[in-house]
Amino acid sequence: MNEADFQLGADLAGKRIVVAMSGGVDSSVVAALAARTGAETVGITLQLYDHGEAVGRAGSCCAGRDIRDARSVCDRLGIAHYVFDHESR
Repeated sequence: MNEADFQLGADLAGKRIVVAMSGGVDSSVVAALAARTGAETVGITLQLYDHGEAVGRAGSCCAGRDIRDARSVCDRLGIAHYVFDHESR
């Protein structure tokens, strides 16, 4: 994939892009490409399982390591990351 494959229009300065972050490669690449556009980029993760039970659980999306991975990617990209707890729903 190259930058031409990720076109969101003209000048994105002053705009906001919100990326759903699972902690996996696909959402991480999208977040990185979005951050490079100049728009404010924000990563969000929905916590869908009990965090206490899933701390060591990977690949179930989205709890435990998945949330930590998403947060780590956002930290490296210098973008905000928020976790919304939707376990009970």
